[in-house]
Amino acid sequence: MVKLEYTAENKATLDINKDLIKDKRHLTQEEIEILIKNQNKNEDNSWSNVFVDSKENCFDASLIVNSEFSGLIVLGVLKKAKLAYHDLVLEAGIYNSKLINVVTGNDNVIRNSYYIENYHLGDRVILFNIHELCCTKHSKFGNGILKKGESEENRVWIGVANENDGREILPFESMIPADAYLWSHYRDDEELLKRFVELTEYGNSGEYNTFGFIDDDVVIKNSNIIKDAKIGKCAYIKGAFKLKNITILSSEDETSQIGEGVEMVNGILGYGSKVFYQAIAIRFVIGRNCQVKYGARILNSVLGDNSTVSCCEILNNLIFPFHEQHHNSSFLIATTIMGQSNIASGATIGSNHNSRSPDGEIIAKRGFWPGLCSDFKHNSKFASFDLISKGSYQYELDIPYPFALVSIGVNGDQSVHITPAWWFMYDMFAITRNKYKFIKRDKRKVKIQSIEVDPLAPDTMEEIMMSLDRLIGLTLEYLLLSKNEAVLAKKTQEEKYQAAKDFLHQNPDADFTLNDSTCQKRYGAVILKPVKAYKMYRKIVKYFATKTLMEYCKSLKIDYLTLDVIEKIRKLPLYTQWENVGGQIIPSEKVKLLFSYIKNGSVNTWDAVHAFYTLCDYSYEQYKVRYALYLLEQLYSCSIEDFSCELYKNIIDDVTVVAMDICDSSYSSREKDYTYYYRNMTYHSKKEMDNVIGSLKDNSFLNELREDIKQFIDDIPIVFKGLIS
Repeated sequence: MVKLEYTAENKATLDINKDLIKDKRHLTQEEIEILIKNQNKNEDNSWSNVFVDSKENCFDASLIVNSEFSGLIVLGVLKKAKLAYHDLVLEAGIYNSKLINVVTGNDNVIRNSYYIENYHLGDRVILFNIHELCCTKHSKFGNGILKKGESEENRVWIGVANENDGREILPFESMIPADAYLWSHYRDDEELLKRFVELTEYGNSGEYNTFGFIDDDVVIKNSNIIKDAKIGKCAYIKGAFKLKNITILSSEDETSQIGEGVEMVNGILGYGSKVFYQAIAIRFVIGRNCQVKYGARILNSVLGDNSTVSCCEILNNLIFPFHEQHHNSSFLIATTIMGQSNIASGATIGSNHNSRSPDGEIIAKRGFWPGLCSDFKHNSKFASFDLISKGSYQYELDIPYPFALVSIGVNGDQSVHITPAWWFMYDMFAITRNKYKFIKRDKRKVKIQSIEVDPLAPDTMEEIMMSLDRLIGLTLEYLLLSKNEAVLAKKTQEEKYQAAKDFLHQNPDADFTLNDSTCQKRYGAVILKPVKAYKMYRKIVKYFATKTLMEYCKSLKIDYLTLDVIEKIRKLPLYTQWENVGGQIIPSEKVKLLFSYIKNGSVNTWDAVHAFYTLCDYSYEQYKVRYALYLLEQLYSCSIEDFSCELYKNIIDDVTVVAMDICDSSYSSREKDYTYYYRNMTYHSKKEMDNVIGSLKDNSFLNELREDIKQFIDDIPIVFKGLIS
């Protein structure tokens, strides 16, 4: 209901913050007359509520035309000048606008802004054609905090990862996916959850004295409603429909932009991010260098840095950095997607529930690539870098095998088919290019957290080691069912397990399949090419371990490992369990340590939490090299000091083969695009093809890869030279 209040023409009483009127003065009588002559009005007939710059010749009253003022008005330098942004050129001044309790910076343009209330503006701000720009005294700018006396019901929560809000978190200005992950995925520790709220409230005075803020060099034009917004430097907003209770982080180096028809309510937009063309975001945190465009809808979600989403629908998700989702026929509901992911057209992830309430969820580790028109049932889990073939997956999935191809059975077979290590066997180019691709796409000027973009890292190695053990166990089941005499002759379970392992090593050409009943509810999974997968997994672990040891030697400026160096490595802390925390790979024990620091008060702010991430990153290479040594010793079931010359030769040979495969397969995969008949048939000539897709010999990625691999292969025999007796 509209509230009516008759106002008397009395001099208003103002509560003035003296800091705001430092170096300011009242208007002269001559200036007041000029203002009145130019059709300006003031609720205070004395104009004593207006303060202007006190320096000589720094205020020109003629630059204010046909405008209304009320409350405290503090104006910065206002002289004849032109402000230009792209093709927009406007004269400094205030024209056809209404200002209530507004503080401006120097050299502002305020033109056709029909209602501005309770805002402070920086220097060189352009406000052009804005219907409503206002801020309440209780605004939180998208942060999940409370003012004094407010009830908990007033908090703005983000219901990530699950539609029932059981994993809800509070947004805050510096939030990154790592914070959201720790908060949303450790819900069994009530004390920790309470401390997360306290960290979010840290530094909040709770006073009802909030004003909106628009920083230096911001341009806002042709926009409808902007309410309770904090807008950072150099931001550009054009044609926005509604911006309410948000923070737009922006700087000269990382400018943020909001375009036509955009609606954003209750959230944080990260530095350098862009939201265009009727996109909608409600209850959100969007990271650095993200793009949200073409009608994309983001609700109750956290989107990690360097992500691009277009046309799609994203509801109740926690998404780590480097996420791609471009198609208006896709949606993502109630998931935790751990980054470096790409959602194909028609993929409807989270489209169905298997309980009486919408409380299912999907967890996919990094490198999740579901195929065209694929859909999955809650609850499901996927290992790292799993490629899911096109299809409708009718039952819950638990896929523990990384770098695998998952597909639906054919000819009535309702089991899913899994080819572990598929990427390494059939598309080395794509998985190798992954690292280079994401490094190039990382446009963050300020990197609050280190993001692991190498597919071969401790988290994926841990998954591979578990998969190796699983393949051996399933092979044992297969051999027992096949009445294998060598296995049946063994007495203990340990001996039988070793016999199954020996079988995988001694029969490289064996052609059989395995059954894994837990990979899919009811119908299980068929594991294809288990021997090849087993051998390839082992080679990849050796490759990772050798490469990591080699990099460690280079960091010490030595050419090869010695027993003394091994002893030094062995003294480093060993961590065998790892977590992807917002894109950074951190030992699980370190995560538990952070929780203890938070609960005992040693860590009291989110900035301190971020500093802990940084400390973990400082030691990451040491943690990794210790783990690499552990992996080699696990593969061969003995200490590296006991490795024989033959064993070292096996490592060198396998790692060399993998390195050559990476180079040769990457090149041959791309070469097919130039030699394959059906790729060539749309071009008149080779020259035309080169002009369209680029020349193969000029492919910078392949040329760089070839040089790196050549050097790596040359270094492989050297790194172990000091250990081979």
